[in-house]
Amino acid sequence: MNTASLYTLADRELSVRARFGYVALLLAALTMSALVGALLLTEPALKPRTELALAVLTFIGMCWVGFAVWVLSFRRVLLAYQDIVAARMALAFCAVALAGALFLALGEGSEAAAAAAPVFGAMLVLAVALLVRARRRLKALLARRAELERRLGG
Repeated sequence: MNTASLYTLADRELSVRARFGYVALLLAALTMSALVGALLLTEPALKPRTELALAVLTFIGMCWVGFAVWVLSFRRVLLAYQDIVAARMALAFCAVALAGALFLALGEGSEAAAAAAPVFGAMLVLAVALLVRARRRLKALLARRAELERRLGG
């Protein structure tokens, strides 16, 4: 591998498939946030905990919008950092959902929340697995980059 091919590899943009995925995430999160936010703003007789839940869902959706805009604005591969950020966000949001479900199930006796808690628990385990995988991938890519820099420098 020569220097020119390394620079070509380093300057790669996001693949078309990845770009479409982030655009789809952007549109879905924006649509969800707009719909939930509109419901929150237009329903006058919501219970306080329902208002809180809708506000949290709107916030989560807007966080995913911000994430998609961040990734799409770079136009370059971010060396797996976007995977780390996405996994951390998923972990945090799943933890919030699980905490809310457990609070409602144990504190309020909600059967629906008790049924949802195992689903949120499984999602939390999946988010942890995604974060571990993303960290391993980033570590491998950083090691590969260091090796290539060593070869080019030496």
